[in-house]
Amino acid sequence: MTDGLPDSLIPYDEIVQEALRAVVGRVLGSVAAAGGLPGDHHFYITFKTQAPGVDIPQRLIDRFPDEMTIVLQNRYWDLLVDESRFSVGLSFNQVPSKLNIPYSAITGFHDPAVNFELRFQATEGPNDGPEPHDEAENDGPVATPVEDGSNVVAVDFKRKK
Repeated sequence: MTDGLPDSLIPYDEIVQEALRAVVGRVLGSVAAAGGLPGDHHFYITFKTQAPGVDIPQRLIDRFPDEMTIVLQNRYWDLLVDESRFSVGLSFNQVPSKLNIPYSAITGFHDPAVNFELRFQATEGPNDGPEPHDEAENDGPVATPVEDGSNVVAVDFKRKK
């Protein structure tokens, strides 16, 4: 028996997740339009490598079969952004690579310069959670994120059954 609250017939959790992913698209779009990142801003973007629409080199899928994190900071090129996805050129172990990532595949977005972070629920299959993985170390300096909890948005809706 539940606590008396009915299950919602409106998918609020999905609507909020979609809106927050649009924030990522808007931020990336403004960076692409400006021709680069302003000030000290840089982004850690975590995504599901096997999600529908993800197009990355097979060697990266082999290395990160579930999830990987990329860094957009100094060494990236050809950032293209549209309503449902973005693509970017990055170098991994001195090998240039083109990545196409739909926003629906993103599970995390972090800008350590201002300690802003978004976390998303996975939108793929019935797995109980992601497998442990190493973060991708694409070429370029890597900053250590501040973990004091400020400006962090995490949305995790659970339905009571």
